Amino acid sequence: MTGQTADTDIRDDALPYHDLPVVRGGQTFGMLNGLRVVDVTTSVAGPYATMLLSDFGAEVIKVERPHGDDARAWGPPWLDQQALWFTAVNRNKKSVVIDARTPEGKAAMLDLIASADVFVTNQPPSVQRKLGMDYAAIKALREDIVFVSITGFGLEGERADLTCYDLIAEGYSGVMDITGAADSGPQKIGTPAADMLAGQDAAMAAMAALFERHKTGKGHLIDVSLVESMTRFLACRISPYLGAGEVPARTGGTDSVIAIYQPFDTADLPMNLGLGNDGIWARFWDAVGDPDYAARPEFATNADRRKCRPEIVARIQEILLTRTRDEWLSLMAKARVPAGPINRVDEVAADKPLQDRGLFYTYAEDDRMVPQIGLGIRINDQVATARSAPPLLGAHTAEVLSGLPSTKDQL
Repeated sequence: MTGQTADTDIRDDALPYHDLPVVRGGQTFGMLNGLRVVDVTTSVAGPYATMLLSDFGAEVIKVERPHGDDARAWGPPWLDQQALWFTAVNRNKKSVVIDARTPEGKAAMLDLIASADVFVTNQPPSVQRKLGMDYAAIKALREDIVFVSITGFGLEGERADLTCYDLIAEGYSGVMDITGAADSGPQKIGTPAADMLAGQDAAMAAMAALFERHKTGKGHLIDVSLVESMTRFLACRISPYLGAGEVPARTGGTDSVIAIYQPFDTADLPMNLGLGNDGIWARFWDAVGDPDYAARPEFATNADRRKCRPEIVARIQEILLTRTRDEWLSLMAKARVPAGPINRVDEVAADKPLQDRGLFYTYAEDDRMVPQIGLGIRINDQVATARSAPPLLGAHTAEVLSGLPSTKDQL
């Protein structure tokens, strides 16, 4: 078994996932037990949405074209010939290969959808209609279905049929324009933020719709847009513009409505510091041994401190360069001042408290070992336990389709 990076092969026993806690199949959260989700999405947003539903107990049937989800090809890096982007958002699912371009495949697809409580698609609305898998068509199969559409721009409007990726949505949303240093160009966020936010929104809306359906028996149409999910993420930056005409600009993360809320260098490694209220402001200066500076009248309020930000930042930077990051973090923790490291991804994955809370683990199934990032939600002091590894392409086709009216005599 070999793990591959973009440039070289790495010995399997040297790969970081071997250092994670090993988890074998089980189930912790069963709130959605008995509910079937049929997922015809690809890439990240839709698969992430359905993986979230699966973590809460739903059965997810992942319907793939013969060549599979696009994300299966998004490598390197790979692990056991699977793209690690794919394995990040597809645990707990059953993979079924259907070629809906054939009459037999289309019949199987419609039978499968009719068996579902939730149907999730990421096709633009014109494609949904062309394939006969838009809300009107699916509702005719099952009146009470929860239909979830995840598209770039929504089901209506002049942009509805434009294709979209995370990068495009980030550009539309405004987040790229305020990300990066003041003298740099716009920057994409270092993770597929629009995809992940839209997927989370879709899962949340589906759960709300299922709750309502339990009371009324009625289905729902859910319309999630990558651009709108990403734009809503900027609410705290858009609101000041709408209410005060303040257009935010790139500052490298050193500017905020909070006067002192940014990274600083230390004697060795950088750290973040957030002096978010008057009490924290005073405790910080007590901790560094200069309470008189905190008490200066020109720094009395956050608004005052914003006016004097360059002077204050320069003074804090001068002080923090005198000790190491870990020394300062220990001191700030004792003083109850918000501060923390600026971790690399490898440092985050090795974070013992996060591992102890079940956020990172290696899922073991037969002879497969697959690293996973957990749900990050605890309920009744428990974390969600994975039920199955991300599926191999078509691994469950016969199992799932054998019970459908259109295929039970063909398999």
